Amino acid sequence: MRFLATLTIAAAVLCLAQRAPAAGGDEGAASGAPVERCMALKRADFSGILDAPAQVDDAKVEEARADSPAYCDVQGYIAPSVGFELQLPLEGWNGKFFEVGCGGFCGRPNEGSYCPLHRGYACILTDLGHHGVQGGQWGYNNLQAQIDFGFRGAHVTALAGKAITEHYYGKAPSKSYFQGCSSGGQQALSEAQRFPWDFDGILAGAPAPTMTWTILFTWAKRALTGPDGKPLMTRADMQLLHAAALAKCAVADGAKHGFIEDPRACRFDPSVLACGAGRESRCLSGAQVEAVKKIYAGPTNSRGERIYPGGPLPGSELNWVDGEVDTYISSDGNDKWPEAYFSYMGFWPAPGPGWKFTDFDFDRDYKRMTITEPVMGAANNPDLRKFKAAGAKMILYQGWADQSDIPADTIDYYEMSQKAMGGSTATQEFFRLFMVPGMHHCSGGAGAFAIDYLKYLEAWVERGQAPDVMIGAHVDGTDWLQSFRLQFPLAADTPVSFTRPVYPYPLTAKYKGRGNPDDAANFAPGPPPR
Repeated sequence: MRFLATLTIAAAVLCLAQRAPAAGGDEGAASGAPVERCMALKRADFSGILDAPAQVDDAKVEEARADSPAYCDVQGYIAPSVGFELQLPLEGWNGKFFEVGCGGFCGRPNEGSYCPLHRGYACILTDLGHHGVQGGQWGYNNLQAQIDFGFRGAHVTALAGKAITEHYYGKAPSKSYFQGCSSGGQQALSEAQRFPWDFDGILAGAPAPTMTWTILFTWAKRALTGPDGKPLMTRADMQLLHAAALAKCAVADGAKHGFIEDPRACRFDPSVLACGAGRESRCLSGAQVEAVKKIYAGPTNSRGERIYPGGPLPGSELNWVDGEVDTYISSDGNDKWPEAYFSYMGFWPAPGPGWKFTDFDFDRDYKRMTITEPVMGAANNPDLRKFKAAGAKMILYQGWADQSDIPADTIDYYEMSQKAMGGSTATQEFFRLFMVPGMHHCSGGAGAFAIDYLKYLEAWVERGQAPDVMIGAHVDGTDWLQSFRLQFPLAADTPVSFTRPVYPYPLTAKYKGRGNPDDAANFAPGPPPR
């Protein structure tokens, strides 16, 4: 299969290379009006881009909107099959380039993605080498698609995107940035580890450094499935559980706003909700209590040995069942992450569409994943010396209330990087982690989730101002999907109920004891809770 994939790439490169000379020839210099240059991209040849021979399929002008300036929308692909959408502002280009990582299994260039066009960036999005956002059939016996998803797609998108941007504007971008969360965060780590020269600054959110997060989803789905094959718990049960966790562990303004500051310090026992004498309603059955305990503890083998960094923390319960994002189990059947991955890509050879989440063997199958991990997204190398030597900077961010890519996984990677890089001081010179209380997967939740990460990264990369604190805001009336569409800086009429500072890990925000606790100015950095 590897031989066939190599032939596929070679044939595509040869086909494109025979059509015209390398990009940057006589037609490479920008000339004419912006609209004319946009239309000319359809005739330009980009087959000579080193390591990323590309083809522009379409280029058209998108008119200005309230939230976006007019731009040239360029769509095409990089051989053999990495699709992209490049957005080039017609006026006011800031001279910089921005790539957006795609989430989930990707499969669509603009799925849930946001480009900072209003800030003047040239911005590119990618499908990471395949079409379709549902299921994992695209990866079935398709090594090329797996390689593109695992690490190649984001890299060649950067190469092609910067080359086309230079062709359009007549000069290369002065700075390049990458932002991605979830699978996009994994792409961000992969870029820093494998291609440390692609970007000057990287924003990596909730990354799950490997695809082993699928073990947690399988474990949780198994725990939450009753003997009848139906969900063992309802949305109302999860709300009850969440409220009890908050009552036990949320303090100060966290209690006021409904989040737990650092859930690692929370000693919440779901047994307090067990039905029994004197408690027959608003309670959990014995089977439900045991399921909750298993999920908090995280996956183990039959000997009780941990096979994953842990489980989701108290405060994350609202997305376990019928939640907004990456729910473990749902009444509508939209919980197919284990099947999508293990049926088609998690093992080699892949078992195919007959595989079920109940087939996973927790004594054996986590070991089998090591065959496919290097291809499908192993981004867990803590050695970032080349990235640091390149002068690049990276901000890693994670929500404490994230049930999808859990905090323990992110913290483990960061602490391993500190060891590899020679300690906290040496690491924080170029790489910092920010843990956001109450934030769900990548965004949303009860905490101050709205953070202008790009502003802080730009200041670090371009002016040497390291982010000693970032200010987050909680925007009322914003669901999880809407939170990704917020534009920064936030408009004056944005309904913000409170602001909160977020400090580099392991520091936490402590109320000074005076002033409005809804104002970030009245907090100071403090040590993590014991």
